[in-house]
Amino acid sequence: MKKLLLLIAFLIMLNSGFAQTTPPAPGQPFVVEYYYKTKWGHADEFLRLFKKNHYPLLKKQVDMGRMLKVWMDQPRYHATEDGRWDYRVTIVFKNATLANEPFDEDALKKQLFPDQDTYAREEQRRFEVLDAHWDVPVKTVDLDAK
Repeated sequence: MKKLLLLIAFLIMLNSGFAQTTPPAPGQPFVVEYYYKTKWGHADEFLRLFKKNHYPLLKKQVDMGRMLKVWMDQPRYHATEDGRWDYRVTIVFKNATLANEPFDEDALKKQLFPDQDTYAREEQRRFEVLDAHWDVPVKTVDLDAK
């Protein structure tokens, strides 16, 4: 039911023009922020599993040139529960095309994690400890532009 409500809200935003943006300039870096809100008491477990199983995949894509940079931020202080997030991962893709075209991540997973059963179990657990996850493509605003 929750997924259906999110889908309906997204469709309303699309029809209202709220979610429509100017596409990024061709060849320019494309930045996406990925937010993770963990269940209370599970932030450290999420971080451990992220660093073990997901971060190596991201680093490999940086090495391949698909991504330019990846980093993680954590809030210094707490927020209200409705606005709380525990980790924000920022990925700078080389460009919007590379960010949005199909990419065979499964081949990398098999290369980096030969024990696929353990990998799958730990990735499932990483998402079990989440309360929410959302992705936000962002653009820089030039405050000095006229």
